[in-house]
Amino acid sequence: MSFTPPDKSKTGEVTGYRTSAQRERDGRFKDLALSVIEESGPNWSIHGLSVMKRNTIARVIYYHDLYQKCLTVPGVICEFGVHWGAGLSTLLNLRSILEPYNHSRHIFGFDTFEGFANAEAKDGDVRDGDYASRADFADSLAEILDYHESIAPFPEVKKHTLVKGSVVETVPVWLEQNPHVSIALAIFDMDLYAPTKFTLERILDRMPKGALLVFDEFNCPFFPGETQAVQEVLGLRNVRLQRHPLQTYCAFCEI
Repeated sequence: MSFTPPDKSKTGEVTGYRTSAQRERDGRFKDLALSVIEESGPNWSIHGLSVMKRNTIARVIYYHDLYQKCLTVPGVICEFGVHWGAGLSTLLNLRSILEPYNHSRHIFGFDTFEGFANAEAKDGDVRDGDYASRADFADSLAEILDYHESIAPFPEVKKHTLVKGSVVETVPVWLEQNPHVSIALAIFDMDLYAPTKFTLERILDRMPKGALLVFDEFNCPFFPGETQAVQEVLGLRNVRLQRHPLQTYCAFCEI
């Protein structure tokens, strides 16, 4: 099966199949969006809904539906692959809305913030450094998450943690330092074969029945390594993987 690779941004991010005219409109729309946020006053986040794109709304609904599925499962939430923090911030806000008084629902985000590293043949046409955020972004994201926490119930109880570094180094230490942790929802968004397989193998014993495993690039030709990791660890015939109607490549399953 052949396909035409989609556009990539300067950071190596896949941006979709777009004509030059569409890219021009996107650039103009970004300028409009930034002007709305800049000029709309103290309620800029509400007014910003006027420039929220369809795929963004779909992503929020998707995260909402995933969160709903783990509400009755005890444990923490882990996102492996944070990037610019969109998913992590959404999860914090969903916790405030859906279970505002469950301060045991700690949310952990794992990332190097340096983009892909040690990509191999199984990962397809990707390069080390793709999907990197800026060097000091972990500090900025920490401030963003702290703000979200400050307007949530029990703001005096910190209910999120950023774990910076390669999962090969951080996940074993994190598991050892948190022997009490049960994982109710694990979102894999690292895209690459090796870190996905490594992490998946190590966290399964911490996931009770009913917990949710989520794979953001499953069955994706641009990031083939993630599906291969799932196949090798879980076996595709051994789990009931499902897709969400609002997402193209995402898949999830209950333990």
